[in-house]
Amino acid sequence: MKTPKLLAIAILSALILTGCGAAGDTQAAGFLDWFKPKASTSAGGAATARPAQIAAARTQLAGIPAKGRAPKTGYTRARFGQAWADVDHNGCDTRNDILKRDMTGERFAPGTHNCVVASGTLADPYTARTITFTRGARTSSAVQIDHLVPLSDAWQKGAQGWTTAKRTQLANDPNNLLAVDGHSNTAKSDKDLATWLPANRGYWCTYTAKIVAVKAQYGLWMTSAEKARAAAILKGC
Repeated sequence: MKTPKLLAIAILSALILTGCGAAGDTQAAGFLDWFKPKASTSAGGAATARPAQIAAARTQLAGIPAKGRAPKTGYTRARFGQAWADVDHNGCDTRNDILKRDMTGERFAPGTHNCVVASGTLADPYTARTITFTRGARTSSAVQIDHLVPLSDAWQKGAQGWTTAKRTQLANDPNNLLAVDGHSNTAKSDKDLATWLPANRGYWCTYTAKIVAVKAQYGLWMTSAEKARAAAILKGC
């Protein structure tokens, strides 16, 4: 069952009610707009940024501080909470929520209440290829969930001083998550905009705008090189 609007509203409502992390700085319209990857798609399959979102990203970018990286000392994935937690309490973990959101033709494992995606098709935004996904020990890695702002990058650019609750929020925020080609996700690792971009150049504007939006929402900074790369890409959009 595809209920991206309901899921986005549930998450947003939870953040507002708890006052957790950056929720007070989240603009509801922007949050919901970015949670519609099937509404307007590029050749890569994920949501294409509209002109208003590109314009907003340019404005947001101007307000993001440019500073050097903090030490990576102390970083572990556990600092950002349980991996793929069910933060919206819909009974499905975040990974499967994003697979359901970003793929088409999904089939679900029996007895999982339409939570565990067993198979589906991904129009991959990073390579502009169509990927057939089948859940399994040797096949699941073909489609991975990318943190647009990698958690290690976030740790080095402001997240060290956050509460675990706020870091968990970032790690599971659908605005910061995207189902993508597994090889591309592995190649990206924890690289930022200055050091990695998708092979699909047609997705660069959307990719950059999404990262800028997340960093602005959560108060993360950029290095000078990253900010310059973001500005150059957005200028050409």
